[in-house]
Amino acid sequence: MAKRKICTIVASRANYGRVKSLLESVQKHPDLELQLIVGASGLLYRFGQVVNVIERDGFPVNARVYSIVEGENLTTMAKSTGLAIQELATLFENLRPDVVVTVADRFETMGTAVAASYMNICLAHTQGGEVSGSIDESVRHAISKLAHLHFPANQEAADILVRMGEDPARIFVTGCPAIDLAARAPKEIGPEFFARYGGVGPAMDLNRPYLVVLQHPVTTEFGQGIDQINQTLAAVNQAGMQTVWLWPNVDAGSDDISKGLRMFRERNPEAPIHFYRNFTPEDYVTLIANCACLVGNSSSAIREGSFLGTPAVNIGSRQTGRTRGPNVADAGYTAQGIAEAIRAQVAHGPYPSASIYGDGRAGERMAQVLATAEVSIQKQFFLRG
Repeated sequence: MAKRKICTIVASRANYGRVKSLLESVQKHPDLELQLIVGASGLLYRFGQVVNVIERDGFPVNARVYSIVEGENLTTMAKSTGLAIQELATLFENLRPDVVVTVADRFETMGTAVAASYMNICLAHTQGGEVSGSIDESVRHAISKLAHLHFPANQEAADILVRMGEDPARIFVTGCPAIDLAARAPKEIGPEFFARYGGVGPAMDLNRPYLVVLQHPVTTEFGQGIDQINQTLAAVNQAGMQTVWLWPNVDAGSDDISKGLRMFRERNPEAPIHFYRNFTPEDYVTLIANCACLVGNSSSAIREGSFLGTPAVNIGSRQTGRTRGPNVADAGYTAQGIAEAIRAQVAHGPYPSASIYGDGRAGERMAQVLATAEVSIQKQFFLRG
């Protein structure tokens, strides 16, 4: 019997961390054939060019999709989605996958879902049923309505999918593949850890505690990004701790945040902040597992952070409503509020591990479902009896 072809699209550095263990499990499964497309910011140098990491990890890339329209504003975000649909439709026609796997809630994910659905290809969706802020909330649920197989991270998300009219028989609670990496990644930082990544800023001292900051634009608050990042910069500067600061993603408003970071760096060259473009998925886990506090609005503070017990300060509305553990403290867009939350979290120290988003076996569970589940493209709104 021919192997079932599973096509996965990796579109960003975070995207790769949340699908890597699934790629490994599909690659190892005797009844599955992995097809891999890398696109969007995953191909771009200024966003970490994660395609190089993917290939070093031993995953052959079947195709590359250049779909990002320059500008990082609302218009280019919509146009990039449309361009992704066009390009992916051609690639799906050539690759002829049996199932397309799409991840979470990004605009590239929307392009993947639309192209696969209109081409009568079974669509599997990870991280559906979760609640958050920004446009991600709407995109995530829209993709769930297009998807034929669902891989929610926990039972709460699965229950939401059922309330959305999804068939329980097509919902498989597997956990999140990001937790697989958190469960296995090295927890100790070696002496050459930071030197491998270069970056800009004062050298990091592993004998002293450090913060990690990762703050992305909030698309539904477009135009406010530079003010928001300036408040975070002021709070972190006030904290006075050495800091690892990662560059934001490609969403609308990225240019404003990047501008704020560059202006701060030029005006405060002695500030103990080192800026990096990217870390490998495993090294990112190691990085946040050892930090005194993870600051910003990335879901990794809530997802991997809860499993690792990493103290975290979640800023603003991007993760509003997302299920979180006791490791997360929320703060608004004020330097004073952020600084107070950082001080409290640093003083608290590590939290107990919470398996809210998985136990470290999501990838293998997903691969088994992909190998055995009925592949059907017909779906209807599920009405509970």
